[in-house]
Amino acid sequence: MHKICTDIVIETPINEVWDLLTDFDNFEMWNPFITKIRGELEIGSKLDVHLQPPGTKGLDITPVITKLEPVNEFRWKGNLWVKGIFDGEHAFRLEELENDRTRLIQCERFKGILAPLILYVVGEKTRAGFEKMNASLKNECEKRNRQGLTQCAPLA
Repeated sequence: MHKICTDIVIETPINEVWDLLTDFDNFEMWNPFITKIRGELEIGSKLDVHLQPPGTKGLDITPVITKLEPVNEFRWKGNLWVKGIFDGEHAFRLEELENDRTRLIQCERFKGILAPLILYVVGEKTRAGFEKMNASLKNECEKRNRQGLTQCAPLA
């Protein structure tokens, strides 16, 4: 099994980070990696997701939400083409830190017959996409926090 994990500390309370992270309708406003996500935030829901790792054409996937713990974590599982070829389980975890700070941990575990080859080709670009998304989430939440908004929700 292969894994890519990144994390970042955000100077914003956990509930506000969660609000933005799960506001699927507005991902394209701030997220350079997951430029589209549609579907319901509930276990078993199939999502329509467009991933845009830097330097790639992007990729459309239709993962299914497998875990949901509001304000703490959500996960999805998906695959390319046929299960067992290149499968991934993506996780977004939030940890509450002191002083109204939050750690975002974004990980994906890959398995399947083509996982080593595909990750050799796009693994570093995928990691860069995670890091760009993390930094954008941090910047957006902290910007809104500085503006005195009580919720890290989209600006009108």
